[in-house]
Amino acid sequence: MMDPRDLDACTEAIRHGSLSFHAASKLLPKRVRDPALALYAFCRLADDEVDLKDEKVDAVLRLRDRLDLVYAGTPQDAAPDRAFAAVVDQFEMPRALPDALLEGLAWDAEGRTYATLSGVKDYSARVASAVGAMMCVLMGVRDRDALARACDLGVAMQLTNIARDVGEDALEGRLYLPTDWMDEAGIDRAAFFADPRPIKPVRNMVSRLVAEANRLYYRSEAGLAALPASCRPGIYAARYIYAGIAGQLRAMDYDSISARARTSKAQKLGWLAQSVAHSGTSMVMPRSPVLFAKPLPEVQFLVDAAAKNGPERRSDSLFEALAALEAKRKSDRAAMIGARVGTTG
Repeated sequence: MMDPRDLDACTEAIRHGSLSFHAASKLLPKRVRDPALALYAFCRLADDEVDLKDEKVDAVLRLRDRLDLVYAGTPQDAAPDRAFAAVVDQFEMPRALPDALLEGLAWDAEGRTYATLSGVKDYSARVASAVGAMMCVLMGVRDRDALARACDLGVAMQLTNIARDVGEDALEGRLYLPTDWMDEAGIDRAAFFADPRPIKPVRNMVSRLVAEANRLYYRSEAGLAALPASCRPGIYAARYIYAGIAGQLRAMDYDSISARARTSKAQKLGWLAQSVAHSGTSMVMPRSPVLFAKPLPEVQFLVDAAAKNGPERRSDSLFEALAALEAKRKSDRAAMIGARVGTTG
């Protein structure tokens, strides 16, 4: 049972840390909204721990330990941990789903780049679709087709995030655009990091990401009609708000370096109203055959985990990523000690 004080703390964290989800969550029924706020607060904490900290390797390894405690039923003494532990217990959350998020954050700590669009989708599956699959668990949805479309929505949202943040990421020395696209355009990565500019080849890459995101937004809609009726307005809202960011990028001629794509409060209110209306029409419209499209290969493992298809098995690739971070931490500490000895010797 979640402590109401922990829920209040999670709600406040989301109010300031994730405006889009906070807006969309208002349309969810309380039985889903409360655990969803706890889930998003823990995921937001996880993302910020890695994104905003200089010691990213240590941050990921600490998150691994916190997640272990959550699943052991002895969470760390912090509101997001206690609230998420209550959610894990109440909904029997498959461990593979938060593990996938942890793996994506481990890839961030490595500074991993992705050669192809499929590689970017692999990353997006972990940091975004895993959350969508967990939301399905909270809604009581374990149908494989609905799960596949929820994962489409997660990948679409993350591709939108990447497209929006190209300039900010470059200034931080991060690159999520496929490196083969950069190579095809003849763009030197070091030069781009030093002086990111909205040149036409870069804007074309942003346009390609937005086009793929829009394709997946379309595919995801077929799955929204398979959700419980009371949950549809909130998920439609998340879909429309994020697609609105993609629309804003298009209006900016795909220049996500000179300025950040933002949507207004009035726009969000409009999309919330549109979501309620669309949810109503979904009650009477026949189901789209798109619902039954195969899952993206990059999200298949999430669909399997959330559908409880067979015994749960934790990811070998996660353990490999964490082992690499452990080795890096030891190497960095040894180098630091060596430098200190050299200075004092």
